[in-house]
Amino acid sequence: MTVTVLNALSEQELREQLTICCGSSTWQDEIMRLRPFNDYDDLQEKSQRAWHATRETDWLEAFSHHPKIGDIESLKKKFASTQHLAGAEQSSVQHASEETLNRLAAGNDAYEKKFGFIFIVCATGKSADEMLRLLEERLPNDRATELQIAANEQHKITTLRLKKLLA
Repeated sequence: MTVTVLNALSEQELREQLTICCGSSTWQDEIMRLRPFNDYDDLQEKSQRAWHATRETDWLEAFSHHPKIGDIESLKKKFASTQHLAGAEQSSVQHASEETLNRLAAGNDAYEKKFGFIFIVCATGKSADEMLRLLEERLPNDRATELQIAANEQHKITTLRLKKLLA
């Protein structure tokens, strides 16, 4: 899709595309308000500005649009509309050892119980073992610190997905 095509989408079509990139309705509303976009760089700058205007409830909404790292069944069922993106982003998990998958599952459960949201990491280019290491490193954080880290990871994911949208 080109920026010209993106600018020409109906509001409903644009929202559908933006939802694939980021589940925060506040972020989507702001991107829609900032349309039209001059080029890819303008879209990215406006996306960054929109993300920095979001708050905790918006971040949690965005997080809720992701499957747990390594949860392939959840990816297939609940997240069918983003499976092509999240599946590629988490592709290294498909080749992980059973031990790594079990530790990811246990770590994800502990993380969600502690923080109240799923572990968010920009998985692109990361092995399952690296994601497990990051999860285990972040688990001791306090909620405020972890929420900020997760929000930054969400922004990285959104940026990559916008780039894929316009590829």
